[in-house]
Amino acid sequence: MKPSFGKDFTTGSIPRHLVRFALPILIGNLLATGYSIINAIWVGKLLGKDAVGAVAVSFPIFLGTVALCSGATLASSILVAKAYGAKDHAVIQRVVNHSWSIALILILTVTAGGYLLSDSLIRLMGTPEEIQSLAAGYLRISFVGFAGLYLSYLVSSVLRGVGDTVVPLLFVILSTVVNAVLDPVLIMGLAGLPELGLNGAALASLIATVLTTVMGILYVKRKYKGEPIHPTRLEFDGKAVAEILKLGLPSFVQQMLLSMGYAFITVFVNGYGAAAIAAFGVASRLDSIVAMPAIAMMMAASTLTAQNLGAGKGERIKDVLKWGIVINIPVIVVVSAVCVSFPEAVMRIFVREQDVISSGVDYLRIVGAGYLFFIFFYVSNGIINGAGKTVSTLIISFISLCVIRIPLAALLSHTSLGLRGIWAAIVISFAVTTASSLLYYASGRWLPDRGRSGAKPHRMAAE
Repeated sequence: MKPSFGKDFTTGSIPRHLVRFALPILIGNLLATGYSIINAIWVGKLLGKDAVGAVAVSFPIFLGTVALCSGATLASSILVAKAYGAKDHAVIQRVVNHSWSIALILILTVTAGGYLLSDSLIRLMGTPEEIQSLAAGYLRISFVGFAGLYLSYLVSSVLRGVGDTVVPLLFVILSTVVNAVLDPVLIMGLAGLPELGLNGAALASLIATVLTTVMGILYVKRKYKGEPIHPTRLEFDGKAVAEILKLGLPSFVQQMLLSMGYAFITVFVNGYGAAAIAAFGVASRLDSIVAMPAIAMMMAASTLTAQNLGAGKGERIKDVLKWGIVINIPVIVVVSAVCVSFPEAVMRIFVREQDVISSGVDYLRIVGAGYLFFIFFYVSNGIINGAGKTVSTLIISFISLCVIRIPLAALLSHTSLGLRGIWAAIVISFAVTTASSLLYYASGRWLPDRGRSGAKPHRMAAE
């Protein structure tokens, strides 16, 4: 018997499910990345390289808040998907109620702490003095918008758990449109509003996020009225919270490692001046764009894995890996080829200064080839996470970032390679991530304890 809501991925064609699940996520992620892309274009064209550098310095810290959002809510998505595969609505409701309780605590803590510590965080990054004030102001406004950011992740994660990726896409479309309209208005002070400069770009994102998150929550409550995907009350049972944290905390730490990796690389790049910082800021956003198709496939692989393990159909997972990789290949190859073959044209979309473009061209020619590794490790990591082995992907990320990328970047940046050495370290870390993830998948250690072909779902007690 199929559930009365959501989409059941425990039967039918694996490649069809992957595409149908991943495509709305890909579109939504591209549009969400449009937040930072739109900001980068307006900031670069209207405010110059100091403002671009200020955004670049703030970006690793912003990635930290995104890490918290995606890491904490990944646990909700996995637990909901497993319970959905097992057709246990009581467990779904309990996961949702506890997830919202955790959300309120995190929102209050991060918003207050981030706002008060913005200046200190910017200085800690080794930011050049001339852009510290710009970066701190931009970061403070970003922290104020954390509540909307986190709740949007939470609602989307629960919907993904039950197989719905279309509704979150609608919210992202609306948010991006609002952001695109408000950016020039608030930056330049159009329509009688004050000219806010870089703070206007941050405020535009804040308004767009909060507005569409509120509208999204109201829409989901109406569309899924009576279904267990929105909170009926706040719960904070110790065992239930511990189960969510057991899955979510490793993912959060993994995402934080990624953010720290960017932060350390930014510190290394800071030594090469404002032009290098601006180039790395633009390139970091390009990394995010290129990874979008692979990340969408990772999310699809994670949900299909969780639902099928919840239904005791673990034998279907091998097809998730195969078809996830096959679907990734043409998309990632084309994007990588464009970045490597036409790096100057890509950079000119965002900035005008030739010194910034030159640094960015070197980055794309070196790191662009490394994008090909995205084809593989995002799919295998998605399966591993969907099986609830988030500690394993944390270890993989730790090795890649803390053992390989950061020390190697520090070493190579002090050789004749200079900036190119930093870019080379990033590519090498991609290769290590891919090898580690595929080897762990091949080992079979991610499979449930009760066997390879199907096991009882990892469930949160509903009583």
